[in-house]
Amino acid sequence: MAQDVNSSKFVIGVIGTGTMGRGIAQIAVIGGFTVKMFDAQDGAADKAQEFIARMINRAAEKGQMSEDAAAIANGRLEIVDSLADLADCGMVVEAIVENLDVKRKVFSELEGLVAEDAILASNTSSLSVTQIAAGCAKPERVAGFHFFNPVPLLKVVEVVDGQLTAPWVADKLDAIARKCGHDPVRTQDTPGFLVNHAGRGLYTEGVRILAEGIAEAHQVDDVLREGGAAFRMGPFELMDTTGLDVSGVVMESIYEQFYQEQRFKPQAFIRNRMAAGLLGRKTGKGFYAYEENKKIAPKVAAAPTDLPDAVWIGGQGHDGATILAEFLKGKVEIETGDKPSARAICMVAPLGRDATMTAIDLGIEAERTVAVDTLFGLDGRRTLMTTSVTDTGVRDLAHAVLAADGGAVTVIHDSPGFIAQRTIATIVNIASEIAQMRIATPEDINKAVRLGLAYPQGPLEFGDSVGAAKIHAILTAMHAFYGDPRYRPSPWLTRRARLGISLMTPEA
Repeated sequence: MAQDVNSSKFVIGVIGTGTMGRGIAQIAVIGGFTVKMFDAQDGAADKAQEFIARMINRAAEKGQMSEDAAAIANGRLEIVDSLADLADCGMVVEAIVENLDVKRKVFSELEGLVAEDAILASNTSSLSVTQIAAGCAKPERVAGFHFFNPVPLLKVVEVVDGQLTAPWVADKLDAIARKCGHDPVRTQDTPGFLVNHAGRGLYTEGVRILAEGIAEAHQVDDVLREGGAAFRMGPFELMDTTGLDVSGVVMESIYEQFYQEQRFKPQAFIRNRMAAGLLGRKTGKGFYAYEENKKIAPKVAAAPTDLPDAVWIGGQGHDGATILAEFLKGKVEIETGDKPSARAICMVAPLGRDATMTAIDLGIEAERTVAVDTLFGLDGRRTLMTTSVTDTGVRDLAHAVLAADGGAVTVIHDSPGFIAQRTIATIVNIASEIAQMRIATPEDINKAVRLGLAYPQGPLEFGDSVGAAKIHAILTAMHAFYGDPRYRPSPWLTRRARLGISLMTPEA
């Protein structure tokens, strides 16, 4: 059994002093650990120590810690000259190059230096912990300890169990993480671990929407940021911020590592944009153009102002029609008959379906039909969707009445599930499958996504707030329309939707 992490004699070793390594060392010394830091590159560790000292002293200047506490924390950091100097460490974490052979070599050497009960941890973000451990004589003491950049600000760390990792190892890493002020989430050793795995839906569905010509990149971002889902950034803003050379590679990697699972399928245009150097902020142009690292917002035309004579609202077997009718009350005459009069435009509120098929099923003219997304209500940005043949005059009249109170409206082409419906449903479905595969607990899935990706809610929380039955209905309708297995509902979601219970409900 490993040393007591609360003991003053417990020492942490950090190998690699780049952005991640220095971040880990910083939170560890602030958390009360003695840290020994090593880097094979001459002078790199010294520069990292200087950087860490500046960060800690800056925190003291801001009143986030006392000057005495800052001095003590700085005094806990030691630079060492070789791996042999890490022999007394109770845990060593590597944050070096993402190369399997290199990591295996380092861990193999460490094994002969540290105590038999010392933990060997990898900060890898993309490599299999099990495969790293396979080069060790004692793979049971090897685990993943994956932080996120910037480490001091993103207060979550993935504790990754390899196939042979002993339970006590992950338990000790949990305790170390908490002492460092971070929330640990436990996950099995699968591609993308937990955060990158659960975060696929936002990106993959965003690029699918763009590939189908349903909406422009800025429209997708606007809807997901302002339309009730309340994301801080949409998928294309995020990819521009991270850099498509990173985001694109991760999309392709996870897709391939899951043996081309359709839920993670990227789109071909991503690779072309990478080849063209359209990487985002770092190149000055991505899905948006940038000047002095500031996004140039696309110009949007003013909303039409001429209102329709009347609006007929089509029922869809859920509360969408009621939400739409309540919103339009007092703004325009609402027709309530079985069929619209000749003077009315037709508004429908489908769930998971497109406007064209909805009009056909209701027996109304597609030329004078538009659809409105009511999944998150209509207090925020509204999404207006046309059929394949909607008259432009009808579109403009519908736009005008939706914008009559000054609210923003995004007009998109026909799409099963609009933008928000299909994106949220995909996010919830992937998280449900993670729970079904026992990769992580429902609680850790939500925590990891909230803290690691800054989503307004965890994915299963999203599903519960919208309603599991609605999410299931959206996916079922999309699966029927496309015939694409990417939209098949997870068994975890299907069972809980049918039972009418929370997506957080564990197996009995």
